[in-house]
Parts: sequence; structure tokens; C-alpha cells
Amino acid sequence: MNQLVNPAVITMSSKEIAELVNSKHGDVKRSAERLLAAGILTAPLAQFEFNHNGNTYTGYNFNKRDSLVLVARLSPEFTAAVVDRWQELELANKPQLPGSYIEALEALVNSEKQKQELEAKVSIDAPKVDFAERVEKSSGVLIGDFGKAVGIGQNRLFAWLRAQGYLIATAGTRHNTPYQRYIDSGHFDVTEQTYETPSGETRSRFTPHITGKGQVFITTKLKECGMIKEVV
Repeated sequence: MNQLVNPAVITMSSKEIAELVNSKHGDVKRSAERLLAAGILTAPLAQFEFNHNGNTYTGYNFNKRDSLVLVARLSPEFTAAVVDRWQELELANKPQLPGSYIEALEALVNSEKQKQELEAKVSIDAPKVDFAERVEKSSGVLIGDFGKAVGIGQNRLFAWLRAQGYLIATAGTRHNTPYQRYIDSGHFDVTEQTYETPSGETRSRFTPHITGKGQVFITTKLKECGMIKEVV
């Protein structure tokens, strides 16, 4: 079945004009450049490349008005030939119409069906999109609580985050805290609390949180590796 096709922008090249008016291509280009400099042409010179006898040359493309102005200045006696060529180009570029009323009706029905399918998908996806946006904007939660929420538990999630290189695996005060690059990217944050030991020494305790942005990011990664399943 024929489809409705929007017409493209039609141009005529300096090479074609040179052939139509029996002039040298270089002369056509120089005339165009002079007319442009004088402000007579309405559009900038759109340059293109073409090959001829193994060599590469540059040319210009013109809209209808500018091509006729150029030909009138260059070779007025060939204006009619260029007008005829424009009629050929415009006729070839007319929109293709359906061959019958039935085809036109089918095209309309298919277009409306595609529109309805798209609207239905947008309606179905809207709650998911809204939820994802609200989660991403939400404040951080404890990583253990997030592990329970997605159904894999605290210990498995911490182990996975360490194995994937999101959390520091080495022992020490920074154990199980995110690497700085993931804090800087906004996927995690860390709160620091100080406490005093029985011996009177002041120490720091670091508590990692996974941000809303991090929850969306980590959930996607967990789905990709099969740790959790997609919920439809």
C-alpha cells in the first residue's frame, strides 16, 4: 500500500546549473559568491563535494529563487531551461497519495491505531515513571533496610555491593562505606558520628545510606545480574 510521503526540501546544484546554461562550473560558483557578497542571494551557500574524472570538487546547492537569480545574472537566455528543470524537480517531489479511498482509509485507521497504542503504553508506564521519579528524589535509607525492601536481605546486599566495588571491603573504620566516587555521583551518602571509648578515646563511626538516585541505580544493576526479578 502506498504511504503518504512528506516532500523534501528541493535544491539545485551549481554543477547542474553549469550544465543547463552551458557554463564552466567555476564561473557559476564565482557568480554565486559575488551575488552572496552583494546581499542578493537569500540563503547562505550550502557546500557539497562531488567526484569528476577521479578528482574531488566542491559545489553549492541553491533554493529555487536564488538559482533563478543566479541564472538571470549569469546567462539570461537559459532562464527558461532552468525553469523547466525546476518544474521537473517539483513534480517528482509531490507527495505520493494513496491509490484509492480504501487505501486512504486503511492508512488513517493504522495511524489512529498506532496513536491509541502509544497512548495506552504511556498510561501504563506513567505510574512506574512517577514512582521512579519520586524514589530518585527521596532521601537516603540505610543499606540494610534497602536490602530487605528489595527482598535479598542485608548481608547479601552488603556482600554484593563489596564484590561489585561500590563499598570498601577492607577492614577498618571505613569498612562497608562507599567509595568516594559513588558519594560524589550522588548514589550514596555517609553520616559520621563520634563516640568515646571506655578508655576515653574519641573515635568516629560512619553510617552509609543509599540515596534515592542510588536506589534506582542499584535496583537496575541487581535486575541485570539476576539478583532480583523485574516486577511487571
